[in-house]
Amino acid sequence: MEPLYLHRPVLAAPAVQWLVTDPAGSYMDCTFGRGGHARLILERLAPQGRLIALDRDPDAAAAAAQIADPRFRFVHTPFSRLAATLAALEIASVQGVLLDLGISSPQIDTAARGFSLRLDGPLDMRMDPTVGESVADWLARAPQAEIARVLREYGEERFAARIAAALVARRAAGRPVASTGEFAALVAATIPGAARAGRKDAAQHPATRSFQAVRIHVNQEFEELALVLDSALHALAPGGRLAAIAFHSLEDRIVKRFMAAHAHPERAADSRLPLRAHDLPAPRLKLLAKVLPDEVEVAGNPRARSAVLRVAERTAAPWPQREAEGGGGAASRGGEPRPHPNPSSLGLAGPRRSSGAELRSAKHRFRPPLRRGGSNSLPRLRGRVGVGASVPQEGISPGEAE
Repeated sequence: MEPLYLHRPVLAAPAVQWLVTDPAGSYMDCTFGRGGHARLILERLAPQGRLIALDRDPDAAAAAAQIADPRFRFVHTPFSRLAATLAALEIASVQGVLLDLGISSPQIDTAARGFSLRLDGPLDMRMDPTVGESVADWLARAPQAEIARVLREYGEERFAARIAAALVARRAAGRPVASTGEFAALVAATIPGAARAGRKDAAQHPATRSFQAVRIHVNQEFEELALVLDSALHALAPGGRLAAIAFHSLEDRIVKRFMAAHAHPERAADSRLPLRAHDLPAPRLKLLAKVLPDEVEVAGNPRARSAVLRVAERTAAPWPQREAEGGGGAASRGGEPRPHPNPSSLGLAGPRRSSGAELRSAKHRFRPPLRRGGSNSLPRLRGRVGVGASVPQEGISPGEAE
């Protein structure tokens, strides 16, 4: 059966308009998808401009092969490999990094990928079906306490313990869940009807939170996000921009806290210490905007309703010498590329999963400190790139949506 999606990039015009400040610069689209944002970026680039796109989905690689543009390069790899990719390509810094987080409409609407609540298919949900274990495989072996933790932390599911118990009981009876339909039905049957009616998201399927949670877990999405945010900040040239589109509060919170921590590093200082202004760390980011989809976009693409675009700009503040000389970023304090022991082994011809050590380290970094109310200075914009300046919507071709 053919996929049912109509492919549109979410917040396409404002994202690209905020991102591209130098048409002759180098940019990264770290979530190529089906190329909706990438094509719009290419339209804004000069002949000497450059776009490097990343994605770990094999279907994205097939879509990227259709773009015949000498300014474009696609790398089939997780976006946590941003720094290694730039090192292999001998690119010291870039003028912009775009992140379109979560899953895309083609992934949701292709039953065989196992992401859909609406279409029954194998319970897979891997961004790259060739790497790691599927949701079904994980549920077939995971302890009950681990399942409950994942549902609670990544899905904010109130009935996490009850759902985990039901999954393990079914598994013990020799009938582990193997399809999206089975998983959705079990969750729906486990959550009391009265509790479902009282939820803020009562209009959604009762298994929505559980689907989100297990997908985030098997794809290590938050660990990957922590790694790419850190790498992107190191890779940006002064004046370069980081633009991130999030679709649920958990991933948006990570992006918001990361940007705020680097825009206001003084908030991490002990307020009891008598520090002078010049003793405080210099901010490495400047917060620019928070953009929400307007009513027209939401009406044409309901999946855009929860999207949030955050944009920050790299300042000229240097990295501390010891950090600049370490690994993990594309550029050093002086703008030179960070050394890599063997660029030819970075797997640019195929996907590479981030190492366990990298991802374990990321778990301790993806929630940087944020003082309460620290984002109040960030403007709330709806479908606009500035106060009173409407984003042009014409000329947007079908592309990636979430």
